[in-house]
Amino acid sequence: MTPTNNPSGRATPLPDRPNETVNSTAEDAQGERAAMIAALGFPVLVIIGGLIGFFAADTTAGMSAWVTPLLGIVMFGMGLTLRPVDFALVAKRPLPVLIGVIAQFVLMPLAAVIVVTIMDLPTEVAAGVILVGCAPGGTSSNVVSYLARGDVALSVAMTSVSTLLAPVLTPVLTLWLAGEYLPVDAGDMAMSIVKVVLVPVVAGLVIRMFLPGVIKVIAPVLPWVSVLAISGIVAIVVGGSRDNIATAGLVVFLAVILHNAFGYGLGWLTGRLSGQPAPVRRTMAVEVGMQNSGLAASLASAHMSPLAALPGAVFSVWHNLSGALLAAGCRYIDGRNRAN
Repeated sequence: MTPTNNPSGRATPLPDRPNETVNSTAEDAQGERAAMIAALGFPVLVIIGGLIGFFAADTTAGMSAWVTPLLGIVMFGMGLTLRPVDFALVAKRPLPVLIGVIAQFVLMPLAAVIVVTIMDLPTEVAAGVILVGCAPGGTSSNVVSYLARGDVALSVAMTSVSTLLAPVLTPVLTLWLAGEYLPVDAGDMAMSIVKVVLVPVVAGLVIRMFLPGVIKVIAPVLPWVSVLAISGIVAIVVGGSRDNIATAGLVVFLAVILHNAFGYGLGWLTGRLSGQPAPVRRTMAVEVGMQNSGLAASLASAHMSPLAALPGAVFSVWHNLSGALLAAGCRYIDGRNRAN
C-alpha cells in the first residue's frame, strides 16, 4: 500500500481496493467540509450571541448565574469527544507535547503581559487579558489544526493536557501576573476550575468509555451544543459590560488581536526552534494562540468584574475568525509549494 499524508501530518496507508480509496477520499472531503463549516459557523454564532447581549443587556446581564453551568456544558462536551487513546501520544511522543504545553503556559501569559504593558490598558481590562493568557488551550483549536493540515493528534493531546493542568497553573499564574491589577483568590479560582472544567471533562470521558455507541450517534451535534453554550456566555458577559463597551470596546478588541497574533507567532517559532516538522509547528502555533477564552470569561465574571470578563468574550469571537484565516493561509502555502 502507498502512504499518503493525512491532515495530522502522519503517513496513512491507502486502501488496496479502488472503491475503498474513493470512499476514503469522499469521507475525507466530507469531514473537511464539516470542519470548514464549523470553523466559519462558530464565530458567526458567537457574534450573534454578543449582539444579543448588547441589545438585550437588561435581560442577559441578569443571567450571570448561568455562566458557570454553560461552561460546564462546553467542557462536558469536550470530555465526550476524548478517548484514552488520545492521551497515548503523551507516552509515545512526549517531547512535542511537553514543548507545546510549556509554550502554552509560558508564552501566552508572557504575551499578555507584553500587550498590557505596551498598550497601558485600564486595570480591569489588563487583568482580563492576563487571565485569557493564563487559560488552557481552546477546544476549537483541534478543528483549526485539522484545517491547517497540522498534527491533529498532537493538537488533541495538547488541549487535553493543558486542560487537566489548568486547575493548578491558571490560578497560580493569574495571581502572580494579574494580582497587581485586581485581587485574585487563587484557591477559589482553582476550585471553580475543578468544578466547571476537570469534573465535566472526566465525566464526559468516562461516559464515552461506557456508552461509545450513543456518543457516536450524537457526536456530530456536540460541537454545535458547545458553541451555543459559548455564545450564551458571550451574550451574558457582553450584557454585563455594555456600559463599558462604548469606551473600552475598541481597546479590548485591539488587545485581543495583538495577543492572539503573538500566540500564533511564538507558538510557530517554538516549533521551529525545537526542530519540529511543519505539521507540528502549525499545531503549536494554533494551540498556543487559541485559548479557552470561555473559561477566562467565566472566571473573570465570578472572581473579578464584568469588564475583566470582556477580553475573554471578545477572544472567543476573534480566535475562531483568525484561526480560520490562519488555516486558509497554511493551505495556500501548501498549494503554492505543490505548484512549484
